[in-house]
Formats: sequence, C-alpha cells, structure tokens
Amino acid sequence: MMTDTAPSTQLVRRVNASAMLKAMRGAGIMTGTDLMAATGLSRATVISICDELVRLGWLQELENQRGAEGYVKGRPARRFVFDDRAASVLGIDIGANKITTIVADMAGKALSRVTTPFRAYNVPADERADVLDRIAAEALEKAAVSADSVLAVSVGVAAPVSRDGEVLTVQEFWKSFDVRRLVSERHGWHVLLENDANLAALAERWRGMAQGVDNLVVMLTGDRLGAGILESGRLLHGQLGGFGELGYLGNVEGVGDTLGIAHYVALWGQEALAGGAKTQLDELCGGAAERLTAEMVFAAAGDGDQVAQDVLNRVAHRMARVIGSVSTLVNPELVVLAGAVAASARTLIPAIEEQLPNFTFTPPRVEASSLGDGIVSIGAIRLALDYVEEHALDLYPASFPKPAQPVS
Repeated sequence: MMTDTAPSTQLVRRVNASAMLKAMRGAGIMTGTDLMAATGLSRATVISICDELVRLGWLQELENQRGAEGYVKGRPARRFVFDDRAASVLGIDIGANKITTIVADMAGKALSRVTTPFRAYNVPADERADVLDRIAAEALEKAAVSADSVLAVSVGVAAPVSRDGEVLTVQEFWKSFDVRRLVSERHGWHVLLENDANLAALAERWRGMAQGVDNLVVMLTGDRLGAGILESGRLLHGQLGGFGELGYLGNVEGVGDTLGIAHYVALWGQEALAGGAKTQLDELCGGAAERLTAEMVFAAAGDGDQVAQDVLNRVAHRMARVIGSVSTLVNPELVVLAGAVAASARTLIPAIEEQLPNFTFTPPRVEASSLGDGIVSIGAIRLALDYVEEHALDLYPASFPKPAQPVS
C-alpha cells in the first residue's frame, strides 16, 4: 500500500527549518540547546537542520566555546548565527499615483527605500513596468546589494487578490498590467501579490502599534477605505480573497461609500468655504476653495479654527460608524488607522472612541499607525520574509554558491 511518508517527512522538515530560522533571525549567536528551548524540537532534529542550513548558506557555525576559551569541561556546545545578509527581499507598494520600494535583509532591516511618482494617474502598463524597473534598480543600488541576492518580491496592490495571487476585480488601473508576470519575466524573481490593506495589517502586527495583538483590523484611511483583518493572528482572505473589502459601506447610513478621511476632510472643508464660513481655511488656500487640502484643514483645527474643528468632528462621527460596523462583524481587539493620513487622523481618535458605543456593542481600541505611508511596503517585506522562511530548504542565498547541476 502506498503511503505519504516521504512527502510528509519533507513537509515536517520544512516547517521545522522555518521555525528555527524565525528563532534565529535577529537573535545573535545560539547553541543547539538555545534552539531546542526556542522551538521545542529535539537535539537530533535541531543539529540535523542546522547542518543543512549551514550547507545552504543560511547559518554560519562559529568556533566552539572551548576554542574561544569560554568553556571549562564537557562536550563543547556548537554555536550558530543566522546570516542576515545572506540574501535580500523587496517590498513594493504600487499605488495609482506612485510606487514605493524597500530593500531589506533577512532580518527585515530596511537597507533602502525609494518612492517614485507616475507622471499621470493612469499611464500605460509598459510605462508602469518601466518605472518599476527603474525604482527597483535604484533601490538595489542604494542598498548596495545585487539583483541576484533577491529571493522574493512582494507587491501590494489596491485591489482584491485571490489566494493564488490573482487580482479579482479588473479595475482600470490594472488592465493589461500583470505585475507578477512582468516582474518575473524581466528579472527572474519570485513575485508574491497581495492586497495593500492586508499587507498593512501584516506590517502593523510586525512593527507597529499592534505587536502582540491577534484580533486586529488595520484600515487604510486616505482617499479610500480598505481593511486588512487578522483573527487569532491569521490573515483572513475569504473564499476568493475579498475578505475586508468595504463596498458594503455604501449601504450604511451616515457613511454611503468607501471614500476615506483625506477625501472628506478636504471636501467638507471646501463646502464650508463655499458656504461663506469665516475661517482660517480661506487664508490657507488663498481664497480658492478648490485648492484646500486635508492637511490644511488639520492644521487649522490644530490652531483652534472652529470651522476646521467642526469638519473633523463630522469626519470622526462618520469613521465611528465605519469602525462600528466593521467591529460588529469581526469583533477586533484593536483597529489601527493607517496610511499617509494616519499621523493627522490621530486627532480624530478621542471623538471616534467616544461615539463608538453608539454603533457597536463591542467597541475596540482605536490607534493611529506610526508606520507612515511606507506601511504597505513594510508589510510586503514581512510577506516576502515569510515566504523565504517557509521555503528556506529550497532556496540558496547569493552569499553561498549554488550546487552544481548534474551533467546530462
């Protein structure tokens, strides 16, 4: 009778290798005993996988403690250290107006970050691909790493993405722009595609306000609203990848659509000016209401301008309805407002939290992200690192020569 013993053993070995890499990344020098304590694996398993990871180039074995004069008696402990610069990953955020790319080492340390705007809102696919090529090359040059060192590229897009990495909804911005195929064909890199809000959620739990939080909603709140949702520490996708899409807000009283904080702060400020309100906003925009930006309204409110404060209170009330509806559905411990507007949106939180009990029986804590407009790229780095860790036994870092191919 056939069994699945070999495939199952291989899978277990990959899982164990991933667990060890996670334990070693950024931890410095570790012994076999340290790794046993960190992973719960047996000594035989730990040493066997360490030997394989050394062979592949992920780990370095150091001189034993006896040789380093730090050992008195008994068998000297074998000591290993993870090579953070063994390879690199790219995290890319492709928006409608710009691309941001981060190059990171295997510890997740950012080695460079480059942002480049598109010349127009909707440029042809080939031109977008050319911009992506240039920004990736610039980021790698600034990071002083070679393109051969890149083991994975993760790309965030403002669209629903299936579990297989396919954009579900054909939006104008993505027509004819198969980013996975283009990047793979041009560079030979392995490309992961994910929704931008989902990547923001990964970033926030990894490096942001939500570290240690297992039940989490991260909302991109700039011009449009989008949500990435974690439940019990697991990113949720739904059947086709649409979990966290907020189109239903069009049917929520007092919300009406998925436009974000930046959009409504500017719009309602412009409406106040058009209505003849006496306000500092008039001076800030030079008397031209159509030039008024969300940043101007936040600044005026900070200076005590009553009209601007009324606009922010109105936006806070709307966001309380949004967060209340999401919280009623998924019951998170924490909701984080993220994206380029997050720093300014922090001023909305007291009013949002005050009104939340009116819209949900399970009001969460609300925080503003400190990761800025690079949050999607940071999450993309986290996703790429997860992929590399999961497939470490099948990947060869650039710092170590690949095995010779058999001669046919």
